[in-house]
This record gives sequence, structure tokens and C-alpha cells, in this order.
Amino acid sequence: MEMSLVCQSSFNRASLPQMTSIPYVSLPCQQRPLPARVHIQRWHGGQQQVILGRSRKTEKLEIGGRSFLNGPFKGGRAPQAMAYETPEMFPEFETDTYADKEKMLANYVPVFVMLPLDVVSVDSTLKKPEDLRKRLKHLRNANVDGVMVDVWWGIVEGKGPKLYDWSAYKDLFRMVQEEGLKLQAIMSFHTCVEGTVNIPMPPWILEVGKSNPDIYYTNRSGARNQEYLTIGVDNQPIFQERTAVELYRDFMKSFRENMADFLDAGVVTDVEVGLGPSGELRYPSYPEAQGWVFPGIGEFQCYDKYMKGEFKEAATVAGHPEWDLPDDAGEYNASPKSTKFFAAKGTYLMNSGIFFLTWYSNKLIMHGDQILDAANEAFLGCKVKIVAKIAGIHWWYKDDSHAAELTAGYYNLNDRDGYRPIARMLARHDAILNFTCAEMINSEQIKMAMSGAEELVQQVFSAAWREGIEVACENALSRYDRRGYNQILRNSRPQGIDRSGKPQRRVFAMTYLRLSDELLKMVNFRIFRTFVRRMHADQDYCPDPWKYYKPITAMQRSKAATPMEKSWKQQSLLPHTRLILKLIRVLVALMLNSSIHYSAYSIKIPHNARKEDMELIIRSC
Repeated sequence: MEMSLVCQSSFNRASLPQMTSIPYVSLPCQQRPLPARVHIQRWHGGQQQVILGRSRKTEKLEIGGRSFLNGPFKGGRAPQAMAYETPEMFPEFETDTYADKEKMLANYVPVFVMLPLDVVSVDSTLKKPEDLRKRLKHLRNANVDGVMVDVWWGIVEGKGPKLYDWSAYKDLFRMVQEEGLKLQAIMSFHTCVEGTVNIPMPPWILEVGKSNPDIYYTNRSGARNQEYLTIGVDNQPIFQERTAVELYRDFMKSFRENMADFLDAGVVTDVEVGLGPSGELRYPSYPEAQGWVFPGIGEFQCYDKYMKGEFKEAATVAGHPEWDLPDDAGEYNASPKSTKFFAAKGTYLMNSGIFFLTWYSNKLIMHGDQILDAANEAFLGCKVKIVAKIAGIHWWYKDDSHAAELTAGYYNLNDRDGYRPIARMLARHDAILNFTCAEMINSEQIKMAMSGAEELVQQVFSAAWREGIEVACENALSRYDRRGYNQILRNSRPQGIDRSGKPQRRVFAMTYLRLSDELLKMVNFRIFRTFVRRMHADQDYCPDPWKYYKPITAMQRSKAATPMEKSWKQQSLLPHTRLILKLIRVLVALMLNSSIHYSAYSIKIPHNARKEDMELIIRSC
């Protein structure tokens, strides 16, 4: 059965063209032996375990008398209800020929696992290397394709400007290579503030912040957020005569020079470029350290002196020097209807609000564009993919205001696709869009959050595929149950499995959050192993991306920059139609005070449309 990925928003989601086949060299896949197969003989009141040897055959999971050999898992919801789960190894179907296996590789999705955030300590040493190697072996035996690791700016360049220490990461990369795994490397330019792990930005950056706190994102009340440098300093040479973008560029160039052996050997398959807090292209609109609690709408983060100055300049150029940054958007834990900005017929629908939201989101996109351009220069010619991570802001998605997305910088509304412009920017750099919350199910969210995680995933994936770029995905929260894994499977291959060998729309890779003691518990890891097998379309581990139609070629220079989206004035008058000629006719009639019937043209005119604005839009058309 095929599953289709259809956005449930009001956007007209045209069907996308199928991906074309890519020729590949027909070589047999490298295979890894699975662990010793175990047969459990049960009787009333006890059981006996018999080791039967090793096998490369298909793993079959029997749970509660039901077996799972193909497709997603069925049955119960939580791992606690699976106390007697035991894997057994069964021969593959006799009809599963070598040609069939080659065709099935067109459905293969590689699986990576995130390593612990502090796998490299703040003093630049590899933590518990012997224990780490054992864990990597566990992953290899589960046929995991590779691991993801944060390469912390605060650790590598912590001793001083351009004083890079890559020693611990070289040890880590070498160990991963020796264990037969691949690597996704994150250029982590943010502060790590998860749980008990605290990895700050370089101390010499923090020193600049002591005398100039405006280098950090700031909310309306003046609270500073030290997770990431504000977009306002991207082009300010205040870090010993370097701009923030130059800091990131130099770091990535040093990474390439020092990790050339791993890049050339194909160990590092992609580089995820940190573009904001948690490495995501967004504003830090919902910081738990400042009291935010789910599902608060968050706050705009543009009140440092640099961004305030840029906004005032932009408003003046637009002919409205009286406009200022919002002062009616509420606080971190507000709901949309409790604010004047996000309420029905609120400020976000007025010209001043539309102008602000356009500026706010465009600044974020331009920030990502600049840094990805620097990354493209740094890794030019390398056989590696550039990746940008987009946050899954799913709460308040079903509210008309999409308030939580707006404060994070994603200008997404029911009649406006806020992710398509981001995907278009990524397409310029041939970058992969990595999206979170692939495991989330609407029914699992509290009702008051008005969550639309499933629709959001569909919308973002569709936006990326329509712009011709690859999509990767992650789970936002740790999951160990079949229900969460099934949701990832559905999102990873929205059209299901096709046995014809024709490449289907599917994600470039899936990265699981995260390697932990909980994951390695016996029951949880058994389920995870089977999940990996399903992501691989029930095929053996395949190290060659050409064979599953996801080749990694030498990086080419980014394409020419594309114009930004429509101006705020056009957006304020065209939220309900793409039929420009019909709109012009209606506007001309309005200007002439003609008695025209709008219904004849299926046109809805915004309630706040002014005659002078209509004249402007006619001239621009």
C-alpha cells in the first residue's frame, strides 16, 4: 500500500515530479553479520536461551504472537507492554533474488544516530573512549549507517581567536572510521544548554559580550540570550576586526584543512552548518532558561541595538519612519488570543505587522544564505553535502496566527507558505533541509497547544521537494516505541515501498536522537534494530549511496542569488489570490469608484486595503 504526502493546509499542493534514476556501478553491497541469532524456548514458568550462530538473514520480530517482516510495526504503543519480546532470525523468502534486492535498494534510507552532546569534553578530550567504542560496535551490529556529532566552536577555538584544537575530534573521527561507520558533522556555533551539559561559546567571544551585550539576541524586556550571536552582528567587524560570518567561515575552513583525510575517505558524508540556537535556522524565541514553558507562543528576538537600527532604517526606506518593533506581542507563555498582535484581526494582519514579519523572516533567510555561502566556499570540491536544520515548531500550527512559528522567524500562515522561501534559499547552495519532529503524532499532543505536527512535516517536506532539494529528518524527542518509529517510517517514505526499482520520493537520511543507556536497554534496542531494518527496506547494510540513488558528488559553487520574496506591500494586498490581472481590474474599478461586483472575479479584498496602497500595487504590477 502506498502512502501519499498531502499537505492539509490551504495551499494548493501540486503533485511533484518523480526523481530520475541515477546510473550506478553494479557492485554487491558490503554486508555486516548480524549478532548471534537467539532462539527462546518457552514453557510455563520459564524459558531457555539457545545460541544458534550468526546469520545475515532477515530479522523477524515476534511480539504478542504477531510477526513483523515487512512494512511498519503493528500492535501496542509502549515498550513497557513488551516484556517478552524476543527476536528470531528467519531465512528470507526464496523468491527474494539478487535482482529483487537491487530494486529494493531504491527504497533504502540510511540511519544515523546522534552521539552524546558531551562526547568531547570542554577541555578537548574524548570522554570514556573504551565505553564509546563498545557503543559504536553495538550500532554497527545493528546495521546503523553512521553517527552524528556536534563539533563545538567553544571547544575547538576556546583558547583564543584562530587557535584551533582538533585533537579530540580527530581521535573520535578515527574511532568511528575504524568501526566502519560514517559521520555527520555539525558545525555547532551555539551554546549547549541541554540538561547537565554546558558548553559555552568561546571565552573570548563572551568577553566581547561583557562590554557589548548587544551581540546577543534580546527580547522586548531587554533579556539577553547567550545561545547564539544575534543576526545583527553578522557583518559587524567587532570580534578583533572579524565579523560573525567571518568567524564561522574561518572555523569551517580550518575543519576542512584538519579533517581532510576523513573528508577524502568519505567518512564524513555531510556537514550540518549551525545557523542558530540548537544549530537550527531560527530565532531563540522559546528559551527554557528564561521561563518559557510549552506551549507558550514565545517572543520576538530583535531588540538588540543592531537589529533595532536595521528595522528603523528599513521602515524609513519604506516610507513609514513611525513604525516600530512590536510592543503588543505578549510574553513567552502567552496564548495568541491573549495578545493584541496575534489575536483575530490582530496587528499581524495590519500593514505595520506584515512589514515587520516580512523583515523579521527575511533577515533570518539572509543570515542562513550568507553562512551557507561561506560553507560552500570552505568545502568546495569536497564529496560532502551541506545541511541546514529547520525547527519543528508544531504548537499553535492550527491557530490562524501560527504565533509560535512567527516568533521563531517562520512567516507561515494558512494562506502563506513560510517554508518555501527557506527551501528556495537552500536550493541555491544545493543544501539538504533537515527537519525535526518526524516522530510526532497530533493525537499525542495536548489539545490546548493546537498542534499540527503531522501537517507541518508534510508542508515542509513538500516545500523542499517542490524546490528540488533533498530532505532529511530527525526525531525531536527520544522515542523507543513502535508507534513513534512507525510515524518516522511513514514520513520517511510517504509513497510507501515500491518494488519496481524506480526511485521513490523519500528522505535523504534519518538521524535518531540519541545514543544513550536507555536506547541500549535490551527491549528498546531490539525494537530499534528492527526499525533500522525497516528504514533499509529490509535490505542489508549498503555503504554505497550510488546504489540507493543518493550519490554524494564533489561540491559545486553555489548558484547566483535569487531575489527575495515579494515586498511587504504586495503581500499585504495579495493574501487571497494569485490572479494578478483580475486583481488589477478590481483595484482600478475601486479607484474609479465603479460599482463592480467582486464576486464575479472570486476576489477577496483585505479589510485594511487603502486607496493609496492600491495605486502603488498597480504601478508595481
